Amino acid sequence: MMSKINYGETPEFQKDFKRLLKKFKSIEDDLELAKVAAIELFHIQKINNLSIFPVQGLCTEKIQICKIKKFACKALKGRGSKSGMRVIYAFHCGNYKVDFIEIYFKGEKENEDKDRIKEYLKKILNGAPPLRRDVIGQEARRIGDLKVFQN
Repeated sequence: MMSKINYGETPEFQKDFKRLLKKFKSIEDDLELAKVAAIELFHIQKINNLSIFPVQGLCTEKIQICKIKKFACKALKGRGSKSGMRVIYAFHCGNYKVDFIEIYFKGEKENEDKDRIKEYLKKILNGAPPLRRDVIGQEARRIGDLKVFQN
């Protein structure tokens, strides 16, 4: 089944992800599961399973900045959805687009980087090229400093 949401990643998110992938080998599969079990459930089906929370003071009418708090990481055995992994993303309400901004492990970092989120919002509001990732495994090309995936 094809997702109704287009996914993108900031270069900072990609760097965070790559670093965490070395430590937590299952994180790639875990993120794919979170897309379906948390993000799409919350934004498409409007079901709140208490895993996603808006980041206070950073949401606008068109863009919701959200944090996934219940992120099951198989590499952290025995913790289930209380793994301590956090994912920060922007949901663009009008076009059902998600841009991943930050991923971190609470054992290494206490809270999200609000300056990074504000910088992301500033870029988007100033017309930076959009981030897109429609389907896993597509060819990628760079536009400016943002990675864009295409068929």
